[in-house]
Amino acid sequence: MKPKIEIALLLALWMFITMTLTARAQSYKLPGNPALVSGTKELQKLIDADGGDHKYQVEDYFSRPKLSEFDLSPSGRYLSFKERDNQGRSHVMIKEMATGKITRAIEEKQEVIFGYGWATDDRLLYLMDRSGNENYHLYAINRDGTNDRDLTPYEGIKASILKRLPEQKESLIISMNKDNKKYFEPYKIDINSGEMLKLYEVGDHEDPIDKYDFDNDGDLRGFTKIHNDKEMQYYYRSKGSTGYRMVHTMNWYEKFTILSFNYASKNPDDAYILTNIGSDKASIVLYDLRRKKILKKVFSDRDYDASQISLSTKRNWEIDYLAYNGEKRIIKPVSRFLKTIYKNLQAQFNGYQFEFTSCTDDEKQYLVKVSSDRQYGRFYRYDTGTGKTTLISDLMPQLKEQDMAVMQPITFTSRDGLKLHGYITLPKEAINGAKVPMIVNPHGGPQGARDLWDFNKEAQLFASRGYATLQINFRISDGYGVEFYRAGFKQTGRKIMDDLEDGIRYAISKGWADPQRIGIYGGSHGGYATLMGLIKTPDLYKVGVDYVGISSIYTFFDAFPEYWKPLIAMLKDVWYDLDDLKEAKIAKDVSPIFHVDKIKAPLFVVQGGNDPRVNILESDQLVEALRKKGVDVPYMVKYDEGHGFLREENQIMFYKAMIGFFKQHL
Repeated sequence: MKPKIEIALLLALWMFITMTLTARAQSYKLPGNPALVSGTKELQKLIDADGGDHKYQVEDYFSRPKLSEFDLSPSGRYLSFKERDNQGRSHVMIKEMATGKITRAIEEKQEVIFGYGWATDDRLLYLMDRSGNENYHLYAINRDGTNDRDLTPYEGIKASILKRLPEQKESLIISMNKDNKKYFEPYKIDINSGEMLKLYEVGDHEDPIDKYDFDNDGDLRGFTKIHNDKEMQYYYRSKGSTGYRMVHTMNWYEKFTILSFNYASKNPDDAYILTNIGSDKASIVLYDLRRKKILKKVFSDRDYDASQISLSTKRNWEIDYLAYNGEKRIIKPVSRFLKTIYKNLQAQFNGYQFEFTSCTDDEKQYLVKVSSDRQYGRFYRYDTGTGKTTLISDLMPQLKEQDMAVMQPITFTSRDGLKLHGYITLPKEAINGAKVPMIVNPHGGPQGARDLWDFNKEAQLFASRGYATLQINFRISDGYGVEFYRAGFKQTGRKIMDDLEDGIRYAISKGWADPQRIGIYGGSHGGYATLMGLIKTPDLYKVGVDYVGISSIYTFFDAFPEYWKPLIAMLKDVWYDLDDLKEAKIAKDVSPIFHVDKIKAPLFVVQGGNDPRVNILESDQLVEALRKKGVDVPYMVKYDEGHGFLREENQIMFYKAMIGFFKQHL
């Protein structure tokens, strides 16, 4: 080959490789500004700060359980569960109960298996998104791992299961925003072939449908429409009739939710409804949808919203139990059958809370998870014939119950007279009378969420390092009635912060907390509250950790995913209406990005690169503004995560860095 030709070919090859690599780099461009992200050495310094001889390491709390997420197949012939491998991935395994033979059904590879369950004895369903973007696809796979099929193979969609059909187990009804990214429509889908049929089309985009109600035959009986942006209208169709009639118009924050049709009744229009229309607390009522009439009140509580009803599919749909969240999870057994089970479980697990996670179609076998504030959880198989329980697995045997901290319910009054509830988890030093450093942990939302009494891995980690954890169910928290809920409207950054501060003062007055060593940490709205706490009361908090938190209400609204846009008017009630001049000014006053000059406490910022709820730009703009001010802000970003970290290795690194950060500054 002549030299000039050879050089020309090499040059062409080099240009081709360069163009290919450039194109590939552009196609894999990381979101946000990677130059802002702290390097490995900086984060390692935080991790190393958690020195000392600790009985439990971060891995003890945040490594995935070796075995978890147990589920019985419909016949009970098989038990499925997740099994963690040495790389921290959890694969779905199948155990044949008669032989003990175990096989792998679903291998967890690059993406996390978000959830799974049995469809039939031969086929399972599971959900996965892509690196935390929350565009979940629904998959089906055979018990032996064959015929693995993406049932919703469309780009940019989000799917969920609406209804399982007891008599048509090879099919199910799903929700998907396939034809318009803003709106979800129902489809019936064959779990073997993937063949699907759209069951209803959202033709009216002015009043889009928010929720669908199908019966066990797969008939669409009712739906809830969003009317005038902030009202909800419920439409219903009697069995066999044509056309839908409006039953109720209500405010968006009022409840009128079908929990189940009453299949035991000769009247096909009977349904169990969760509603707070005409009352403060949500009740469960038996309701005639055709006559628009309450037939009887099934359950209510004076202090808390009702939430759940469980019916027997085997015993003519009788009510087995009712449930709600008070200070703890409360189960009210109703049927004689369930009362016997409940009595047996109480005798064996007094002082613990238990939940029924799975049962066979013949209701002869149940899976029961037993847990408490100090016990992460044990799974038992319960035999209804003998009344005996068999231990299947202790999820976290490395965490000894006697070493764990107690989560104590608390109640106090806010500065404006509102009764507030919450929890305090105290380390042994506080139990022995010492005033200890305390981490305030506001929950996300802020709407539609609340803190619960259970085993909280974060609070237990903090307690192991000598910190108390304070969790307040501030105004707008779920489960305390509609008036308490509405008391938090347009109070983000304002009275919600007052509630947190009042909780701190309560903890100080009880002698638990050292007022000179208060930190704050939270995720999502909790991250926002962290930032606002450092701004609103800069002398109260000595350190903060913002985890996927909102830094500007303006950019938060701008970055909403398409399927949130029909809900914008409702979110304006919760947050602020930026189209209203007065409220826009308030929103600016309580948007942390405009007040970074007031932040003087050390701050650690943590973000998922693919977060569809709180865009990475929220954290980028905050870090950039603080660094321009001269503040050294550690910034952790994981580009394979979304709104919170799901991968074991990322969780462990985050908590190691966070606990080291608190050690440095608290």
